[in-house]
Amino acid sequence: MVQRRTSSPPGESAPPPAATVLPANLRPAVLAAAAALRIAIDDDSVALREAEALVLAALVLPRSTLYADAQRALSSSERARIAEWVARRRDGEPLAYLLGEREFWSLTLEVSPAVLVPRPETELLVERALQAGDTLEAAGTALPRVLDLGTGSGAIAIAIAYERPDWQVTAVEKSAAALAVARRNALRHATTNLQLLAGDWFSPLAHRRFHVIASNPPYVAGDDPHLTGDSLRHEPREALTPGGDALADLRQLIAAAPNHLESGGTLLLEHGATQGTELCKLLVARGFAHVVSHPDLAGHERVTEGQLP
Repeated sequence: MVQRRTSSPPGESAPPPAATVLPANLRPAVLAAAAALRIAIDDDSVALREAEALVLAALVLPRSTLYADAQRALSSSERARIAEWVARRRDGEPLAYLLGEREFWSLTLEVSPAVLVPRPETELLVERALQAGDTLEAAGTALPRVLDLGTGSGAIAIAIAYERPDWQVTAVEKSAAALAVARRNALRHATTNLQLLAGDWFSPLAHRRFHVIASNPPYVAGDDPHLTGDSLRHEPREALTPGGDALADLRQLIAAAPNHLESGGTLLLEHGATQGTELCKLLVARGFAHVVSHPDLAGHERVTEGQLP
């Protein structure tokens, strides 16, 4: 998330950033772009890294150009394109949308404003799903069946299918635009063991059952101010919040999941940093056993799971 620096006195609004003036050569232009991004990114190394990625993507150049042709002359149209991208990034647009891709689980995935930008903390959901399936497989389950609900870019499902090519992975997404992105990502990584379906949560699955169900559903309250600040305002709102009750979709998934889980199967849910305790209560009330929340690398409870007896 972009963090904006505020240096104006209390009660005064900060002046709008000046237009970025770019030098006519590559490396100086990168440094100027990094200086401009420092208005929005309070970290020199991050600003420089993003400036390099942004400039190279805007000009469709390989990274080696930064070193092999650092003084490459830039045309006026190239400088204008870079300046536009810098302005969009300073306005909070996620770098991944500008680049058109994001790395997740060591896989490069296409992203667009139709999908959420995959976050590093969501890799915990992949880790727990793989471990749950491995445990079942070790106990004698042949070819575990895994379901990813609300797949978006396909990040979770593709990572699981890529790591376990013998497993059967299914992913569901209601947004046609997001599903198109997921399909392209599945083709990109040749995950032939992945089935992508259009629909709302369990609706296209009839009576199918799975050994592992994983989901990163919308879990931000509809009135949360973060939705209108920083980069979140550029991402699809329907993928961030169910509106009103932050737990609405999580409650729905917990209520319906037993109808689609095999006995001994595991439900895994990503959620907000303060929602783990409530989710544990909901899972226990629905009859799940071995309920536990797992922290992400920042120490926040991020994934809660339960096992169907």
